[in-house]
Amino acid sequence: QVQLVESGGGLVQAGGSLRLSCAASGIAFSNSFPGWYRQAPGKERELVATITNSGGTHFADSAKGRFTISRDNAKPMMYLQMNSLKPEDTAVYYCHTRAAWGRDYWGQGTQVTVSS
Repeated sequence: QVQLVESGGGLVQAGGSLRLSCAASGIAFSNSFPGWYRQAPGKERELVATITNSGGTHFADSAKGRFTISRDNAKPMMYLQMNSLKPEDTAVYYCHTRAAWGRDYWGQGTQVTVSS
């Protein structure tokens, strides 16, 4: 059974930082396509960042220059370091991966709230 479990969310003031973690079981990040998404109240879920097995990264424009994505295939864990947080970053953040066989898996989400 595949499980993705996020942690690290919370309340932070604007300009602060948070580090989200995603622990995977039942699936290897090295054999899938992981990333982070977020969903703000009243908005659709959107891509934040992805990372390939070779370490290549892709960021939404809103995250460029402020967020860093990384992974540790051995554990397996994935991380999202978020700096210079803004109130508009407030959302539920989801860990995601697409397995090699094409199925999508999601974590339960972790709330990030940035106060102004």
